[in-house]
Amino acid sequence: PLLWLAGTHGIALEAHQQNGVVELEGGYPAGFRYRDNQGYYFKASHADRLRRWLPDLSAESDTICDDAVADERFGYYLGINHLLGLIGALGGTGLVSEHHLLGDLDQHLTAIAETWASPPPLVDTLRHAERLRSKANLLTRLHDMDELVGPLATQSVYADLINPLVAARGHAERPS
Repeated sequence: PLLWLAGTHGIALEAHQQNGVVELEGGYPAGFRYRDNQGYYFKASHADRLRRWLPDLSAESDTICDDAVADERFGYYLGINHLLGLIGALGGTGLVSEHHLLGDLDQHLTAIAETWASPPPLVDTLRHAERLRSKANLLTRLHDMDELVGPLATQSVYADLINPLVAARGHAERPS
């Protein structure tokens, strides 16, 4: 639903990991529930259409932003913080390898890219970008920045990191 909302309506949610609940059956993940939200980014390219439903959109908060900013933030919150964080946590148990889970995520993203009419740019970014943009919380603090103050585009420091999906795929394709 989060990817659909971003791709179809240009609404990118701050999908923090703590806002997701994994449903278990017999001790194994069987479903997912998104229970809360920290913030919203409305893509400028969708703002006129969104205002038809919500005329006061962004009237009391600065939530409409350039598409690139919304995509970067959504990529961090859903892609890195949530999906890759969950893969790291599950892989850290030793019950399943992170490499295997990255492969599963890659297959799921590929299926979305091939079947959805309008997948969000995050799908392609996660599948192909050599580097991903990650919020650098310590650097944000060291720069004395406050995430709740100022324009969305400059509230936090972001840094590049190697994309584990691309790295895992590259590792799998190398001959032994």
